[in-house]
Amino acid sequence: MSPSHCRRLLAVALVCVLLLWRPAGAAEYPVGDGINGWDTGTNYASWAQSRSFAPGDVLVFEYVKSQHNVYQVTEAAYRTCDASAAGAVLATYDTGFDKVPLPEAKSYWFICEISGHCMGGMKLAVNVSAGPSGGGAPAPDAPPSPSAGAACRSSWVAWAAGLVVLAAVHVLVN
Repeated sequence: MSPSHCRRLLAVALVCVLLLWRPAGAAEYPVGDGINGWDTGTNYASWAQSRSFAPGDVLVFEYVKSQHNVYQVTEAAYRTCDASAAGAVLATYDTGFDKVPLPEAKSYWFICEISGHCMGGMKLAVNVSAGPSGGGAPAPDAPPSPSAGAACRSSWVAWAAGLVVLAAVHVLVN
């Protein structure tokens, strides 16, 4: 095998690793665990309290586009289910498959703005904690629990290491 072929092989391996790379702490959380997705039949307070969220994590809202939406709102709009006040809506999502990053350690509030849905329980409060514990919904008596995505957080490291080892073995053998 020529040196230029080896360099190309290693370059391809590096590109593959970079394309699949996610920050070590990032995890994706299908809101409602993908069973029903973002709908009126899920207890989102309980769902959020059973998870620990960290900066860089991503919420994935899946829903029927013609029946629901996702509004990121202020705490006041979340508590009253009223997003009509100026500045109450921080972001809107309506694709039916929305990936919402949680970049900072703070609380985030989401509602469905379709009439009656928020009042019917279709709202989510998420507390992103800077430390390894905490997270969940912003409730002082919520017990911390392990993250559902913790096992996946380092999977990219294992995959990347395996790819590099495979490429190195290939170069050494040939």
